[in-house]
This record gives sequence, C-alpha cells and structure tokens, in this order.
Amino acid sequence: MSLNSETMKALGPTPAKRVPMRLLCLGNDLMCDDSLGSVIAEKMRRFAPAEVDVVSTPEAGFHLLDYVLNVHRLLVVDTIVTGNAPPGTIYVFSSNHLKSLPGGSPHYVGLFETLELARALSLPVADEVIVLAVEAADCWTVGGEMHPAVRDSIPALLRMIRQRMHGRHASQDEES
Repeated sequence: MSLNSETMKALGPTPAKRVPMRLLCLGNDLMCDDSLGSVIAEKMRRFAPAEVDVVSTPEAGFHLLDYVLNVHRLLVVDTIVTGNAPPGTIYVFSSNHLKSLPGGSPHYVGLFETLELARALSLPVADEVIVLAVEAADCWTVGGEMHPAVRDSIPALLRMIRQRMHGRHASQDEES
C-alpha cells in the first residue's frame, strides 16, 4: 500500500527525529551569575561535535518542554543558589535523583516538573538527564559582573561537559 500526500497529511505530522545529545544552557544573560548558561553555550558552540545540539535559553517552566523532547541524552547547565556551598561550587545531579517539591505551585514550574509532565504524557522525553549546576552568589541583580568564583568555575565546567559529550566522566564525588 502506498500513501499519497493527502493521506500523509491526514495522518498528522511526522515525529521529530531524536538527536543523540542536547546541551541545554539555562539562564538570563542580563542577570549577573545567571548569565553563566549563555557564556557556556557560546563557548561550547565552538567545539561541540555535530551530533550535539547546543541550546541557550532564558525560558523556564513549560516553555522548556520543547528542549527536553526528542533527545537521547540531555545535559543541562544552570546556576543554583543553595547557600550551602561557596559560589563556584559545581554540583552534578541526575534527574532520577531529584524530585519536585510536594504540593508544587502552578505559579512556578521548573525543569523537573516539566520532565515529569512529559513522562506522564508518554512524550519522547530524554532517556538520560544530567544537570551541572554552579552555586551562584547573585542571580537577581540586573547588569553587573559575574561573581569571580562563578567565572572561575567555567574551565572546569567546560571540561566536565566535554567529558560527558564523549561518554567519559569522573565520579560525582570528584566533581562536586
């Protein structure tokens, strides 16, 4: 049986091809330390292999849905403020190890809530999600410079990203 173009249109859109890996750099380049994602994406675009999709976005919540779909491996770079470590500390998380807060608010939906929704809807969400988060000092001030310790974490963060792009990485204890 052959399908003509009218039949193909009636069947709906063709599913998007899954990319091997996406580097999703989050953050707003207008906000001091939160600009880290934009800086990393710019640097990674220079030497990322062709099969790695490098994306930088200030978006959050359900706007991230398109970025977490149709990819086998998702590597996310973002800043985090825990107050439990000095600025520039690099954390490595797997989405399997993090859970959304119970009683989540519809007013704030983050990356992990978006991943949970995509999985609940049986959407083609990333098979593997790793988050590299850098402890920030200031993600709220518009303009200004990135904290020196956050800026100094960039070479180590780039090495970690490169290692993961090539399937190699040290244990989590060595990186944090």
